[in-house]
Amino acid sequence: MRFLGLARKNAWRKPLRTVLLIFCISVAFLIYGLTASFTNGSQGSAGASENILGVMNAAGRNQSLPMAYMWRIASVPAVSSVAYVARLRGFVGTEKNVIAVSAVEPQLLAEVNGKQLAVTPDLVKALSVSRDRVLVGRALMEAQGWTVGQRLTLTSFQTAAKDGTRDWRFEIAGVFDGETESADTYFIIARYDYINALRERNADTVDVFIVRPRADISSSELAVRIDALFANSAVPTRTQSEKQFLEAFLRQYADIGLIINLVVGAAFATLLMIVINTMVFAVRERRFEIGVLKTLGFSRRRILGLVLSETMLIFVIGGFVGLFLAKLASIAAGPVLGLVFTAAVLAKAVCLIVLLGVATGLLPAINAMRAPVTKALRAR
Repeated sequence: MRFLGLARKNAWRKPLRTVLLIFCISVAFLIYGLTASFTNGSQGSAGASENILGVMNAAGRNQSLPMAYMWRIASVPAVSSVAYVARLRGFVGTEKNVIAVSAVEPQLLAEVNGKQLAVTPDLVKALSVSRDRVLVGRALMEAQGWTVGQRLTLTSFQTAAKDGTRDWRFEIAGVFDGETESADTYFIIARYDYINALRERNADTVDVFIVRPRADISSSELAVRIDALFANSAVPTRTQSEKQFLEAFLRQYADIGLIINLVVGAAFATLLMIVINTMVFAVRERRFEIGVLKTLGFSRRRILGLVLSETMLIFVIGGFVGLFLAKLASIAAGPVLGLVFTAAVLAKAVCLIVLLGVATGLLPAINAMRAPVTKALRAR
């Protein structure tokens, strides 16, 4: 019998025990796959840009900035292009169906962030036909089941129109996909001039200016320069990269990164204890067989490799089952949760499978390698 065949036979000598171990490993890697997919998806900050800057009111993200700031920001030599966004949050249909709207000047948005959002010239042209036209992100479009040309009514939570209602009517002009899978496309892009002309309050103000630095300029350096420009004004600013903003936003509710690390760490720590304990007893049960193998000429290294192969086989099966389930879950969850199971997640998981397989099998393998032949043969 070949070496790997012997390892496979040993691993499955007690099927129930092996199946339970594979189940534990699968659950641990399912947890890892889901949490890693979250942090790599559009609801996390891993896919956010570190180069594009957002200029907001220093008093908080819910406070606006005057439109006049745009020209002062654009006059900074290190700035390549500037756009602006006014946010509108509301619901379509039921209050639980919350939708975010970013009101922009289409051409400026295309210059600053068009590549990341995959906002093409054709989409900009379609948006410019009428002021009430909007672009819908692919994730939101699929989740809602909308179609291009459809009209929808969004009821705002806070922004009222001049006629006293909070209903905003739009027509879908097109769909933007985002440059990568992790790009956030769960929102609507509307025209700023439409929202600004009809809203009851905060006319000629924006929520954030989006700034793209020149290629040879550090984004952190430019952020300091922009904030210094308005340090003594009536409305000071706070400038952050897109990644910093998302991380700060998520930390308002909880330290997502810490929670994820604790959950994954606890899962793997529990897994290590279970598998090590099980494998130690499994090897102890086979002391006589190990003694026979040594008598037949198996070297200490081959005994070590045999036990490590068993644990590695169990980890490979369990790990890939868990990762496969995580991939299915990310597909089934759809775009709402923003789960993106990337090649980087898979590569890190493979490294963890190898590392944990070796770590759990090392102690029982060393015990088997060091066991004296005479003592092992008396174990029967």
